[in-house]
Amino acid sequence: QEKLVESGGGLVQPGGRLRLSCAASGLALNSYTIGWFRQAPGKEREGVVCVNDSGNSTYIEDSVKGRFTISRDNAKNTVTLHMSNLKPEDTAVYYCAAGAGPSVAPDRITRLLKLWVYCRGIGNFDTWGQGTQVTVSS
Repeated sequence: QEKLVESGGGLVQPGGRLRLSCAASGLALNSYTIGWFRQAPGKEREGVVCVNDSGNSTYIEDSVKGRFTISRDNAKNTVTLHMSNLKPEDTAVYYCAAGAGPSVAPDRITRLLKLWVYCRGIGNFDTWGQGTQVTVSS
């Protein structure tokens, strides 16, 4: 059974850091495009950061650019969301999700564009974790 489990959420002060981990069982994450999404109370779920299967392309939402990054550890079959300079508006439940990813692209620019389009489609992701709460508050 394919399963994703997030961990690392918690309460942090504004300006602080957190590292969220997404661990997989039943699927090899390095064969999937992995996205981190978040959902704040009363708001729709939104994509935050996304990385393709090979790890050579990432998509980062403008609201978190310069503060959030993503990394893979294929040996541990995990993907980590690194968050810094956290703001109260980052408060949400954070989810990781796996999808088959966009079709192969002939060049880097096209690959990035395809990833951008793919990662903005929540329906493109088939396997989801249960979510982990991140609260940014003083």
